[in-house]
Amino acid sequence: MADNHPATLFSPYKMGKFSLSHRVVLAPMTRCRALNGIPRPALAEYYAQRSTPGGFLITEGTLISPTAPGFPHVPGIYSEEQVEAWRSVVDAVHAKGSIIFCQLWHVGRASHPVYQPGAAPPISSTNKPISSRWRILLPDQSYGVYPQPRPLDASEIPQIVDHYRQSAINAIRAGFDGIEIHGAHGYLIDQFLKDGINDRTDDYGGPISNRCRFLMQVLKAVVSAIGAERVAVRISPAIDHLDAMDSDPLRLGLAVVERINNLQQELGKRLTYLHVTQPRYTAYGQTESGRPGSEEEEAQLMRTLRNAYEGTFMASGGFTRELGMEAVAHGDADLVSYGRLFISNPDLVERLKLNAPLTKYNRKTFYTQDPVKGYTDYPFLSGTNEPISRL
Repeated sequence: MADNHPATLFSPYKMGKFSLSHRVVLAPMTRCRALNGIPRPALAEYYAQRSTPGGFLITEGTLISPTAPGFPHVPGIYSEEQVEAWRSVVDAVHAKGSIIFCQLWHVGRASHPVYQPGAAPPISSTNKPISSRWRILLPDQSYGVYPQPRPLDASEIPQIVDHYRQSAINAIRAGFDGIEIHGAHGYLIDQFLKDGINDRTDDYGGPISNRCRFLMQVLKAVVSAIGAERVAVRISPAIDHLDAMDSDPLRLGLAVVERINNLQQELGKRLTYLHVTQPRYTAYGQTESGRPGSEEEEAQLMRTLRNAYEGTFMASGGFTRELGMEAVAHGDADLVSYGRLFISNPDLVERLKLNAPLTKYNRKTFYTQDPVKGYTDYPFLSGTNEPISRL
């Protein structure tokens, strides 16, 4: 007999060629524990703690080149030493039966000369700096002002595209099951997509087709290198993080979805998934106060994108157990990624399944360099740093 019960967060799911045992995904989150850009043993422990048989994890944003960082001690995937170091992390996750993708990241203008080779200005689509509403975390743990970026010349863009391509190849060499292109949250790709930032007058600016060009060049280069079935994209058309505003977020989101759908049809293959951040991320993600936007408006934007995209749809941004269950049951998302709750609850999948109490996270330790405190020392339900059972 057919099972007519609605899906839940704990229903199995076929994500392309990957068989998942549940729909709870570890969202990509910057944690600043890769000293000097090299993944350390602490990263292997952190990701392994959050692994479950048939679970799916996405790494923190991982740098594609020396010009990519905007936080201290973020891992890269562009050098041989980094590739080798990631292998032990991937092996630890695979040993727990999980699947793991590497998120490829370039922050663009969300950087500072202190992070740039030769103390150069950061690169972007524009020469407009991020406003004083935002502050950048510096290596000494102080906060600074975002500087004026340097707009990339059109002739330089193919090299950046190639950095994404080579990093994707490196990720597969390191053992990752695939990669997610970070096209969201005000970072480099988003700086090309959003008309509130992109003020270019060349082939990469102006009409929406031009603003989508960089993302699609990156996507096609990565797909040609490692195959569509190992590639995913994250976008956030309605998020204003780091001044990433667009005059028509829904139109922008649909334009990206249309181009990805067309590419999938040309290839005869789908990407692994499309990852979209809920608009409420801005209210919930950056402060402990603040109210989310109109629920009706949010739901309409997310449902429209979900219905338009031909493939697996992952949603993220401020999800609780109840909101995640609703999203999956109503068909608003196939998968739900959790961030802060996964930081302080390494066994989040089990806790959500049992509806057990959740440990509160400590925001002050999100971006410290301590390899244990606020990183691998959050307790499991057993009260130890080991899971009480295997799901």
